[in-house]
Amino acid sequence: MKKSDLLFGFIIGIIASCLGIYLFLTFVTEYSFLEGIRLLKAQGSFGKLITVGALLNIIAFFILLKLNKDLMARGVVLATIVITIITLFV
Repeated sequence: MKKSDLLFGFIIGIIASCLGIYLFLTFVTEYSFLEGIRLLKAQGSFGKLITVGALLNIIAFFILLKLNKDLMARGVVLATIVITIITLFV
């Protein structure tokens, strides 16, 4: 078992979530990135924003499975679990 593949998958999952948040705020809302984060956090909708951002993890997961990178796909799932736990406490 290569732990570097698991770590690389975890990093892919975190980057995909951040990219999903950025894309959502840029193209769906009329706010800038930082303004949108501040506003949604003030409204109490920051957890929902993180959840929408994590949708790109599904795409990354299935792409990695298609490429037979099972450990990297596990890392993406681990990143999703960590993001979920963070969302519970934010």
